[in-house]
Amino acid sequence: MGLPAVLAAQPSALPAVKVTHRAPMYLDTGRSQLGFEVRSRLGQRIEGNFPQFEGRIEVLSDGRHQVHLKMFTRTVEIPGKVRYTGWMRGPDFFDAERHPVVEFDSLPYDPARVDQGGDIQGRLMLRGVSHPEVLRVEKAECARPGYDCDVVSRGTVLRGRYGMDNWQFALSDRVTFVLRARLTGVPEP
Repeated sequence: MGLPAVLAAQPSALPAVKVTHRAPMYLDTGRSQLGFEVRSRLGQRIEGNFPQFEGRIEVLSDGRHQVHLKMFTRTVEIPGKVRYTGWMRGPDFFDAERHPVVEFDSLPYDPARVDQGGDIQGRLMLRGVSHPEVLRVEKAECARPGYDCDVVSRGTVLRGRYGMDNWQFALSDRVTFVLRARLTGVPEP
C-alpha cells in the first residue's frame, strides 16, 4: 500500500476543534466611569474624569479576552474646578489639542482574571508616547461582573515617562487611572 493510501486509512489522531467566535462586548458608557487621580506634594488628592470614552472587549478564538480603551482628553474635567480642568487639558498635562486620545490595548488574558482579580498587561499610548503598563483588576463582587456589579481596575503610571513632567514641585509623578466598568447587553451563556 502506498503512503497516501496508508494515511487515508488512518483515523484522525487529532480531535475535532470547535471554534466559536463571539461578538465583542462593549462598555456601557452611561453606567461606567473612567477617571484619574493625582496627588499634590502636600497630599491633596485631585480627582478627574473622562466624560467621553469608549471601550470594547474582544473574545479571541482561544477564549482569552483583549480589552481596548479610548479616553478623549478634550472633555477631561476636574469637577467644580474650572482652572484645574483647563490645566489638565492644556499642554502641561494631557495636551488635548495635540493628543486628543489616550489609548490602552491589553495583551490577551484569561477572562477568569476578571472574576478572581489580578493584573492585565497592556500598552498605554499617552501624548504620543507608548509604554507597557498594567491594569490591576479587583476581585469581582458578583457572579456576573460587568453586568450585576462593576469591574473595578486601576493602573498607575509615572507621568514623567509620557512628557508630563511640568509641575513636579507641586504634583506627584504618579497618576492613577480608575475604571468602573459595566457592559452593554446581556451576557451570552
